[in-house]
Amino acid sequence: MKIGEMILILDFGSQTTQLIARRIREQKVYCEIHPYSTTVGKIREMRPAGIVLSGGPCSVYDEGAPHSDPAILDLSIPILGICYGAQLMILQSGGQVEKAEKREFGKAELEILTTDGLFAGLETGETHHQVWMSHGDRVEVVPDGFEASGVSAHSPFAALRHRHKPLAAVQFHPEVAHTLIGVDVLRNFVFGFCGCKPDWTMHSFIETQVALIREQVGEKQVICALSGGVDSSVTAAIVHRAIGDQLTCIYVNNGLMRTGESEAILRFFREKSKLKVISVDATDFFLSELDQVVDPEFKRKRIGLGFIKIFEEEAAKIGNVSYLAQGTLYPDVIESVIFRGEAPIKCPHKLGGLPEVMKLEVIEPLRELFKDEVRELGLELGLPAEAIHRQPFPGPGLGIRIMGEVNRERLDILRKADVIVLDEMKKHGWYRKVWQSFAVLLPIQTVGVMGDGRTYEHVIAIRCVDSRDAMTADWSKIPYEILGIISTRIINEVRGVNRVVYDISSKPPATIEWE
Repeated sequence: MKIGEMILILDFGSQTTQLIARRIREQKVYCEIHPYSTTVGKIREMRPAGIVLSGGPCSVYDEGAPHSDPAILDLSIPILGICYGAQLMILQSGGQVEKAEKREFGKAELEILTTDGLFAGLETGETHHQVWMSHGDRVEVVPDGFEASGVSAHSPFAALRHRHKPLAAVQFHPEVAHTLIGVDVLRNFVFGFCGCKPDWTMHSFIETQVALIREQVGEKQVICALSGGVDSSVTAAIVHRAIGDQLTCIYVNNGLMRTGESEAILRFFREKSKLKVISVDATDFFLSELDQVVDPEFKRKRIGLGFIKIFEEEAAKIGNVSYLAQGTLYPDVIESVIFRGEAPIKCPHKLGGLPEVMKLEVIEPLRELFKDEVRELGLELGLPAEAIHRQPFPGPGLGIRIMGEVNRERLDILRKADVIVLDEMKKHGWYRKVWQSFAVLLPIQTVGVMGDGRTYEHVIAIRCVDSRDAMTADWSKIPYEILGIISTRIINEVRGVNRVVYDISSKPPATIEWE
């Protein structure tokens, strides 16, 4: 989808590519991430205002290293190369990249040589600026037309620009917070090089999406998979804005929800919204589908296929239904893309190969948005703050927070533990401070002592993370006393549990969920 002016990011496999997109969107300029292999013809069709070549884990000389078409550099489109992208730009322009005698990883000091271009408004000379480096190669020979615009202790060409073409390159990562001038660099590229305007807002997004949905749907009927989460709620709201009563929302109780959640969701949508909502209790069906299934990907697919089956059955009852609206987000899309032939990070239930078996066409109005943008959109659409700021909850529900077999007994254990986690997080004012907080039932049992007797019971893991968009996350530094209260309550109040652990893994290398 093209919304006004667009910056195209070509991804070479960097873990921070998504951060580039976030930083650009924060300037109210729309951007998209596409594979490095995107053809010149496709790029011409997209007509981007500018192109960013991302970093990547390879050396430009590695066998099989990702190389974009060098003809991209001759499109007369402003291009910014970052780290690997900078080295590739220089190599494809006729320069030379070599293994650095001294590598640069982490903080470095950048001396700016010129105050125009990428560094407009920044100080030169003796003032050095903190940047973040992550490279073992460096530019040794500058191609014709290029000149240095910044140096560091071990990179004589830490930043370069072309004298006559709209090409610039930086060895550091402007997208990370440790680069203190990063926002300035990206802003100068987006507005100075590319001439973009800060006009991509949620208001403009709503106008564009409403028009697109109306054009796509026409007079046909749409059903929406309503879960009560932020994504599905905002999806329903924007589709309803576009087509009104042509939309019917279907809430499927898959038996994998948290305690009291189904009742609360139905009460909210029936009492406080104008949406048409059909409720289907499919607990027995889903538990049967998950019987003896332990592989997390199989769980996701079984649950996803089960939803589609039920949606199609309900659509048949309504009649003339042609479309299914669902809340796929940009992280779902990005994490499901196969890079260089490798397996995707996960197979989201929203994507997971489901469209191939569906008889309904899919409408995904949020697929270009990150989570915080969805929340902003929801507020713009008039949804209440308590619904918008609800912590993310996975579509497959507790089924993917139970490691191993899913059954009624294990669901009961996890539900009771989860209630305690959320209760204490809210009670101590931490619920809104973190991105997500939840309990996970592990597939192991451990020895414990309760009273005078030996026990051999289940383990609950607590997972709390800080994030902005779910692409990266760090474990939350919850006060020990709160963790102690949570642990004590779970062990005392949840029969079958004798041990509680706290997950201190970041994403990457871990994921937020445990599946």
